[in-house]
Amino acid sequence: MYIDLTELSTSKVYFTLIQTIIPRPVAWVLSDNGNDSYNLAPFSYFNAVSSDPPLIMLSVGKKPDGTLKDTRHNIIERDHFVVHIAHRQQVEMVTETARGLSHGDSELNNVDLKTVAFDDFTLPRIEQCRVALACHRYRVEDITPKQAMILGEVKAIYLDDAMTQQDDKGRLKIDAKKIDPIARLGGDEYALFGDVVAIPIPR
Repeated sequence: MYIDLTELSTSKVYFTLIQTIIPRPVAWVLSDNGNDSYNLAPFSYFNAVSSDPPLIMLSVGKKPDGTLKDTRHNIIERDHFVVHIAHRQQVEMVTETARGLSHGDSELNNVDLKTVAFDDFTLPRIEQCRVALACHRYRVEDITPKQAMILGEVKAIYLDDAMTQQDDKGRLKIDAKKIDPIARLGGDEYALFGDVVAIPIPR
């Protein structure tokens, strides 16, 4: 089958892309609502883009009424945010936090999650997540009238100690199976973590 995307509606392009570019990591993003509450929302247009400086990318659209999604608004207004990597026991909560709420309402009121201090970072992290990235806004680029690319500089990382050890070269080794991350597919589907295959890169 050959699909010419120029002949499809925007919604059909989206639906086709999210089913073919798979699996996609999920960023569970906590941001500051500015009213003593926090927004928590998942995004699967997300990845690492640079290590020097350490940058991650989120692509964030608008609400159906044309206003900015709360995550985008909060990052533009207050710079800082925390990206969490959720695990399989949290997949239903991740989906629940995708629910549209009024600006300033906190998704944390609807899920069984707690926040804890993230060392000296300005925002807390989700206690039950095994990985958290403390980020500052690096750049926001409007890529279409509806969509923006947000680059965040990772300032610090929290890792559950149970997932880490030193390798034989003294480097930090993180056990991906213990992270047990979820990944996004198309429609309502997620992928759960499976086999790990190690194949050395040719030198």
